[in-house]
Amino acid sequence: MAADIRIGISGWRYPPWRKVFYPDDLTQARELEFASRALSSIELNGSFYGLQRPSSYQRWYEQTPPGFIFSIKATRYVTHILRLRDIEIAMANFFASGLLALKEKLGPVLWQFPPSFKFDVDLFESFLQQLPHDTDAVARLAQQHGPELDGRTFFAVDECRPLRHALEIRHASFAQSDFIALLRRYKVALVVADTAGKWPYLEDVTADFMYLRLHGDAELYASGYSDQALARWAERIRCWSLGRVPEDAQLAAEGHPASHGKARDIYCYFDNDIKVRAPFDARKLIHLLGREEGLAPLDESALNKLVKPARNAVSGRRQVEK
Repeated sequence: MAADIRIGISGWRYPPWRKVFYPDDLTQARELEFASRALSSIELNGSFYGLQRPSSYQRWYEQTPPGFIFSIKATRYVTHILRLRDIEIAMANFFASGLLALKEKLGPVLWQFPPSFKFDVDLFESFLQQLPHDTDAVARLAQQHGPELDGRTFFAVDECRPLRHALEIRHASFAQSDFIALLRRYKVALVVADTAGKWPYLEDVTADFMYLRLHGDAELYASGYSDQALARWAERIRCWSLGRVPEDAQLAAEGHPASHGKARDIYCYFDNDIKVRAPFDARKLIHLLGREEGLAPLDESALNKLVKPARNAVSGRRQVEK
């Protein structure tokens, strides 16, 4: 079976994208409708900042075309606030908030950890043991939600489907074989995160799929990807999708026979250039991979319009940060 390769963006509602990626006359209410026809997947990130409502997930399902996939960024309450301690109710609340309303459009769940979070083998194993790996397990866990979610839950399972999980880490202590072994034991993917060198970059294969987050080639969240950089990512994605491992892969664990020849699904999301270049870089990568079939044409003149404003925006951001 051929690999499913999904290239998309992290989020879709950003004011700087209006009249650049989105057409001049497009209303805000139709932005997801537009983005989901120009790209094959979107990483939903509002769920990271706060629990969404079932009605929102149902609306997003209806606004997107057949075959579209959402990845879901899990609540930071589990990873950043509770820091994996006493998380049972928080986990149940997250899974009860409406993810199941996405039905066949529900893709992987992304768990992102803060830069201050160090690897603790016992803590992480306890967390991984709690992750549901199919939608029936999601429904069982969701029914343990706290009273604060009474009246705003969703438990219906139209069909039992697998549920995948991916972990994005940002502390150097994770670059060790024990962590990689743990992810492989629980079949959870390690996120390949391009962060312009700010945080660890690892390419260990730990599951039957790969999850990539491209935050910026040269400057975190700011720089776009050159044609050369996108060609390199396209080649790596082809390699992973065929069940292989790049010869120059940066690995935390050596000696694992990760090249097994079985197709691996790929999920790749751009989160760069202050939320302006991301959709255009994603579309270029889709073109390089020959995955444009069924997608709506993208107006290339919009890309030319954004170049100068984006550079000015970057410059202003640097001044604010200083």
